[in-house]
Amino acid sequence: MGGREGADEVAGQGAAEAGGDNAGLARLRGLVETLRGPGGCPWDQAQTHASLCPFILEEAREVVAAVDGGDPAALCEELGDVLLQVLLHARLAEEAGAFTITDVLSGLETKLIRRHPHVFGERRARDAADAQRIWDGVKRAEAGADPGGGWLDRVPRSGGALAEAHGLGRRAAEVGLDWPDPRAAWTKVEEERGEFLEAWDGAAPGAGAAGAPAGPVEEELGDLLLALASVARLLGLDAELTLARANDKFRRRFAAVEASFAAGGGVEAMRRAGAAGLDQAWRRAKLDPLPAPARPPGGSDSEMGIR
Repeated sequence: MGGREGADEVAGQGAAEAGGDNAGLARLRGLVETLRGPGGCPWDQAQTHASLCPFILEEAREVVAAVDGGDPAALCEELGDVLLQVLLHARLAEEAGAFTITDVLSGLETKLIRRHPHVFGERRARDAADAQRIWDGVKRAEAGADPGGGWLDRVPRSGGALAEAHGLGRRAAEVGLDWPDPRAAWTKVEEERGEFLEAWDGAAPGAGAAGAPAGPVEEELGDLLLALASVARLLGLDAELTLARANDKFRRRFAAVEASFAAGGGVEAMRRAGAAGLDQAWRRAKLDPLPAPARPPGGSDSEMGIR
């Protein structure tokens, strides 16, 4: 087809080829409708868009864990869990008369075609970077056609502070407010580090303690974290995902240290070892290869079923 024969033909052929997939989606839609309907599941019936938000974030993280673990079966399962969250939100919206899953699919189809003029139109993309520039250009044109709200208002606040920092930086870069490269952004990190240390050195004892009002130390540390998120973005990394992987590495290395103390009493033996003994055990653990990331047994413990 070559991607140049018109969006209508592309969409029509895709629909014809996806007949079986459409039937599967229709069955799933019916299942979710049953769960939400009379005689259905009390848990599903009690949900709202807001109450489901933590679950879609959790399921997305479990997709990442399955990818990191190189486990295709787990990835298949976790993608299904994400799809369930989409179907639940769409069902809630349908009950409220807002939109249906059909509207979701139609909107996605239209967006994909509109943002790929180098596939479904006359433009050409030389490489992946050029395709990204075209995509970003279409997004900017879409945003320019929408006069409502400020430029940064479309960056969500609910996905975690590092994810928000990534989104704010990328959104600001779309209007030219950005560093030219990661090393230039690193100079901002050094600047913010100096300002943080100055604030810390001048802080009164107890400043920054849990529950204390935000002050210069917290403010400067926040600026430092924001600058680090910009460096990650310019390196092509996602700060939230990068930290999540570091957290996972810490978990696995701590588990190795804990295992080394198992014969002597486990956690109590670790406490008796003191800082010096734990440091030695940590250094030994760093010399050994880390075990592969482990998925939580049976998926998320916060789920009822697969929720």
